[in-house]
Amino acid sequence: MNASISPADIGSASLDEEIARAELYGVLARLFYAPPDAAFAASLRAAATEAPMAGAFLETPWRDLVAAAQSADDTALRDEYETLFGGLGKPEVYLYGSHYLNGFLNEKSLVGLRNDLAALGLARDPAMPETEDHIAYLCEVMRYLIAGDDAGQCHLANQRKFFGNHLLPWVPAMCDALSAHPRARFYAALGEFTRAFASVEAQGFDMLP
Repeated sequence: MNASISPADIGSASLDEEIARAELYGVLARLFYAPPDAAFAASLRAAATEAPMAGAFLETPWRDLVAAAQSADDTALRDEYETLFGGLGKPEVYLYGSHYLNGFLNEKSLVGLRNDLAALGLARDPAMPETEDHIAYLCEVMRYLIAGDDAGQCHLANQRKFFGNHLLPWVPAMCDALSAHPRARFYAALGEFTRAFASVEAQGFDMLP
């Protein structure tokens, strides 16, 4: 994954915008799936934070995310991830859609998600320990629908449908949980950036005919 791209690139030429969107979904997937390794954390700390046009909607939350990465060393980032999402039993913050949509894990929303994934020709890698409704998995699906080579599946209509059905209904609640957690620092900033990015995506899809 190329971690050098800045979210501020959104809003440039259409091809650049699609590349930026795909890369941003990749960055979110990487950060939510596991704590950043040393190389990825270093890239994030060195990322550009100024948008080409002043006032770009994602500029402030992206700058705050980069600043949060700069203020924590690699050990602190790893410890925060484990505190919030790891450990035995109930995590402090859930990263699974079924928790927010149904109140329990592995509920009916996961069945619907799996049906939609099958219709897209996608299936979970058996080596992946997380269920398909994990935020990282869903972000990777969006990345594929934006940048994949299968023109029959990878187009705006499928992006809008998948985002509207499987991300938009619950991601704001997950971001709320991150922002409210007293021990969240870097991941609170990630939650706010995720909220802003989801808002941009939702507005963009709403503008489609």
